[in-house]
Amino acid sequence: MTDRATPEAGGDGTTWLDSGEKAAWTGLVSLIMLLPGRLEAPLQQAHGLTLFEYLTLSHLSEAPGRSLRMSELAFLTNGSLSRLSNVVKRLEGRGWMHRSPDPDDGRYTLAALTDAGFDVVHAAAPTHLRAVRALVLDRLDAADRAALSRIAVALGVQDLPPS
Repeated sequence: MTDRATPEAGGDGTTWLDSGEKAAWTGLVSLIMLLPGRLEAPLQQAHGLTLFEYLTLSHLSEAPGRSLRMSELAFLTNGSLSRLSNVVKRLEGRGWMHRSPDPDDGRYTLAALTDAGFDVVHAAAPTHLRAVRALVLDRLDAADRAALSRIAVALGVQDLPPS
């Protein structure tokens, strides 16, 4: 709220952000708010997919047997089970996915990618990759990319990549 050289605690114990903290926070919020739309626009234009739909299809395409439990897929896509269920229903209607009870534990539901769904994500992947490179990766050097990964881990939004 206040740009102070030295953060001071307010009467309620709140410590205001200093200029460096404010710049870091504002940058992060801008990334969180703006980047998804910028990544989604080319997918929408070229393939009629939302970013969430693309990520759902993509995670399934990389899973063993192109199938995951809905709860795991919700975690990977950072979506609630209800949001994911609505998206999966829409993707099922397009013939790109199907759901079935998990044969190992009937309390769970498996989401599986159809061949048609794999074709869609395979066609959309280059569009997404071009956007990821243009908007993020190509603008960062190796040290910046490593720092971004470390920051994501520190904030608890990503596991450490395998060494």
